[in-house]
Formats: sequence, C-alpha cells, structure tokens
Amino acid sequence: MKLEGVFTVLQMPLNPEDGIDEIILAKEIDWLIQLGVDGLVLAMVSEVMRFSAQERRDQWRKTTKAINGRLPLVASVGADSTAIAVWLAKCAEEDGVNALMATPPSSFPATPNETLSYYTAIIDSVAIPVIVQDASNYMGHPLEIGLYGALLSKFGHDRVQFKPEATPVKERMQALQEIAGGKAKVFEGQSGMGLMETFPLGLSGTMPGSEIPWAIIALWKALKENDLIRAQKIHTCVAQLVAFQTSIDAYVAVEKYLLVKQGIFNSTRQRGPVGFTLDEATKTQIDTVFEQLRQCVSPSI
Repeated sequence: MKLEGVFTVLQMPLNPEDGIDEIILAKEIDWLIQLGVDGLVLAMVSEVMRFSAQERRDQWRKTTKAINGRLPLVASVGADSTAIAVWLAKCAEEDGVNALMATPPSSFPATPNETLSYYTAIIDSVAIPVIVQDASNYMGHPLEIGLYGALLSKFGHDRVQFKPEATPVKERMQALQEIAGGKAKVFEGQSGMGLMETFPLGLSGTMPGSEIPWAIIALWKALKENDLIRAQKIHTCVAQLVAFQTSIDAYVAVEKYLLVKQGIFNSTRQRGPVGFTLDEATKTQIDTVFEQLRQCVSPSI
C-alpha cells in the first residue's frame, strides 16, 4: 500500500471507564473511508501517550480490525526508551500495521548520537516503513537535520520517511530535501496549516486530525490540480479553525467537540489529567468558524 495523500490521525472515542469504544471507533473509520481519506494514523492526538504499551497494541489491533484491509494504517511507536519503542515496532508489524511513526524520547532528552541509535534500532527491527516525526513543537527539541541525512544514507527513501513539525517548517523541509536530493518522502504535520508553503517542496501527503477531513481532502485535491485560488481560500478557513488548537490537549478537545457536532462521536471524553478544556464562549467561536469552513468547501456530506 502506498503512503501518499491524506492520512487522517484518528481521535480515540472513550467509554466512561476510559477504555476504547469500539463501536464508535468503527463508525469514525467508516466515515473517514467514505469521505475518501487515503490512510489512517494512530499518533499523539489519538492519545497514545496516555496509553500503556500494551494498551497501544490493543488500540491498533482494534483499529486494524475495523479497517479490515480497506486502507493502510500508520501507528506511532515512539517511546521514552529504545527497548519499549522497538517492542512496539515489532508488535505493530506482527499485528498487520502497514507503517510506523516515531517521535523521539521526550522525558529523557537524548544526545544526537543516542537519538540516531534510537531511530536506527526501530528501523532495523522491522521491514515496514518508519516515519520520523519531529514533534518538537509539543515535546523535546528539534531533531538535527544531519539525523535525516544519516538515516537516509543507511536505509533509503522508502524505509525511512519524515514528518517535520519543528519551526520554521518550510526552511527545515528545504534543508531536508537538499540532503535527500529532492527525493525525501515527507508528510505535512500541521493539520493542513503548512500545506501552502510546503506542497511545492515535494510532499507525499499530509497527516491532519479527523475533525474536518472533507476540508483537508478538498485542499489537497486543489493543490494537486494546481488550483491555487481555491486552495488558498480553503487554507484560510482551515487556519482560522486550527488557531484554536494550541497544544496537544487543545487539538484533542477541539477535534472531539467537532466530531460530536457532526454526529460521529457521542462524547468528548479525554484521558486525564488534561491541560486544556473548552469553555462555552470558545465553543461558540468554533461553531462560527466551522460553519464558515463548511460554506467555503461546500462538502457533500
């Protein structure tokens, strides 16, 4: 399966006991597939960092069951130790996950050589692609550009791919592509916010959240068709909505709120403790921007 296009990061519906609501998860997956996403992802806004290692395995097992081979699945295996990350990577491959993504350790910041060893161990442990996620906007420090070059040199453009999120994203992606001779396989990771400036640099796809897939699909399609006027119009509306999402917990809160609004989720429950909650005034503002985005895109949903 190709890793190209709009790969939506799943929100995780939770029951009152903070377990995964499998019925709602299947509903979310069916909705995303019907809308036309190209792949699905379990990552930070899927609350993976609030799940134990064994629970993360259970999470992707439930997800692969609901997908039933219809789309590729990328699962995050980043952890605070190489041993845990490698265990997760091996389990994910064994369980039928199509590709992996890994953030660097965050609780115990590593030296550049240790970070290189960490990623090398993960990639060496599996045969499926591994996407290196620089999530330093939310955790840790930016990965060194030289790390990308070292991994590409050892593993090639198919085995190792990238999701650069450290700012300035455009300039860092330019540096990455210079190292890779323009052949690096890269996913945009700012909920569509970085698409206008990074698409011309050679993107494989984008990994937005699951709350407005119809808008991101329309934006990606406009860029692929070089319809820059429509792309800019949609991007402006998307940016207004993403402006409410200033942290991981804010992403989760806003996305679950909008999934409830669209009838996909029946609860905005998150695993706590959380660092952000939506007040009524903010919900009203989000409602207004959301309707403006719908009018901008005119989705047939």
